Amino acid sequence: MSLQEELKKLSEKVKQYRDEARVQMHLAREDVKDEWDDLEQDWDRFRTKIDEVLHDAENASQEARQTASKLGEDLKSGYQNIRNKLK
Repeated sequence: MSLQEELKKLSEKVKQYRDEARVQMHLAREDVKDEWDDLEQDWDRFRTKIDEVLHDAENASQEARQTASKLGEDLKSGYQNIRNKLK
């Protein structure tokens, strides 16, 4: 699987977790809402970084690719954590 495919797949999975968590947010306690707000800021940075890397994939530095991947994995874990708290 190419880097672009991996990043697109990661982006889709993060979006899925984000959407599922958003649906359940009305049931969340205040501390989970604070966690959500922090993740939303990270989500914006992640989308910007992914767009940069995917737009210029051939010229994207290894560091930029690693940063995007790490941010995505961190977001995925954060949204999973929120989903687990809301179950």
